[in-house]
Amino acid sequence: MLQPPENKNATPIASNPNAYAPVKASSAPMEQATIGRSLVIKGEISGAESLFVDGRIEGTINIPENRVTIGRNGAVTADINAREVVIMGKVQGNIICSDRLDIRSEGSVTGDVVVQRISVEDGAILKGSVQVQAAEQKGKQPQQQAKHVEAPKPPANDAAKATTAAAGA
Repeated sequence: MLQPPENKNATPIASNPNAYAPVKASSAPMEQATIGRSLVIKGEISGAESLFVDGRIEGTINIPENRVTIGRNGAVTADINAREVVIMGKVQGNIICSDRLDIRSEGSVTGDVVVQRISVEDGAILKGSVQVQAAEQKGKQPQQQAKHVEAPKPPANDAAKATTAAAGA
């Protein structure tokens, strides 16, 4: 009897003004694994989250869907396969990026690089070959290879005609 009538258009008021109300993020929170300064890893690293390396790694790093960041203290002797690579330390090995490679001014790379986009700041060191591929080329390569496979068929027909001519002679 003493309750006010319900108004469906009114926003509810929190009973506790200090209650935690989480803010909805437009994207998923970024998960990142960290390899600290004093850590040394020898072997293969693979995963489905971004990686920050400030220690030493020898082997391979395979994180094709995320970012690999080599910190200022990072020393990596490994091939790297990632969506995006940021280098502030030293890398010796080949790098394959499906999106972008960013070598900062204090960064150093010795090895071959295959990327779609690349950024090299003044003072950065890059020793090796760089192959920049457009995103369109990646989709067209299998079709081009298929065309090359079909091309040798006419000489096979000529060989069959030559065999038939030789048998008839």
